[in-house]
Amino acid sequence: MIYDCAIIGGGPAGLNAALVLGRARRSVALIDNNQPRNAVTHASHGFITRDGVAPAEFRRIAYEEVLRYPSVNHWQTEVTSVNKTEYGFEMFTSSGVSVQARKLILATGVKEIYPEIEGFYPLYGKSLFNCPYCDGWELRDQPLVVVSEYPTAFHTAKLLLNWSKDVVLCTNGQASLSDQQKEWLHSKGITVMEQPIASFIGQNGYLEQVRFSDGTHIQRSGGFVTPKFVQKASFGESLGCEMTELGGVKTDDFGRSSVTSLYAAGDSSYFMPSQLIYAAADGSKAAMGVNMDLMEEYFD
Repeated sequence: MIYDCAIIGGGPAGLNAALVLGRARRSVALIDNNQPRNAVTHASHGFITRDGVAPAEFRRIAYEEVLRYPSVNHWQTEVTSVNKTEYGFEMFTSSGVSVQARKLILATGVKEIYPEIEGFYPLYGKSLFNCPYCDGWELRDQPLVVVSEYPTAFHTAKLLLNWSKDVVLCTNGQASLSDQQKEWLHSKGITVMEQPIASFIGQNGYLEQVRFSDGTHIQRSGGFVTPKFVQKASFGESLGCEMTELGGVKTDDFGRSSVTSLYAAGDSSYFMPSQLIYAAADGSKAAMGVNMDLMEEYFD
């Protein structure tokens, strides 16, 4: 069987794309390895009607809704390679299953690479996060730390003042701020510390101290650490897609890539802002792009 569309990735982008295509009566192969990036997160926020939902519960509800549509089929396995064919695409999986489809949506998302700082991972998802819009409310009015080695450090520190007036920005040894930016931050009460961080200290998932390599330390109860985002899978690049400066698949408003019949949605295309509601909306648009293009091909 050749499906109308295959979707690689079962996050909000892939699931919403499958929902829209299922409702459009398109045959869909949804392939997901069940390794979501937000698995460590206790609750997801900012999605209307689902604010505070556990990621596993969000996925359970989503799959229940999507698989009501008989034309949507689901494989829980990992795609190992994708080939372009005369009819579209062929996906090969770690379970030995191969799937053929006329169109392909990449919704594989991104993975985060965090600074190598001792003590980070036991605190991640409880008191250290990466997105103020996702978790700033839970840390409101607390003494917070922002750890960022990138030029976005200035913006993140400013943004965090919405949730707390007690903010320390740490650049972990990187010269990512101009003198003028430091002056601006200081004028608003944000302390800047540029020495390398030795470790995060905390108990039961909750931050207590940030210790620096020079022996100094500060008391903090939570904060945000900026990761580097990279593609979770390289299918887009290997298939010849034009990429953005940030490393995402470059798409038009309906998810179309530079490769015919290949689409991208969610973090696979735009990287930021990395939120459920953005990804789900992007999946919906890509699905509409697929459906429109299939219909145009039918009339042609």
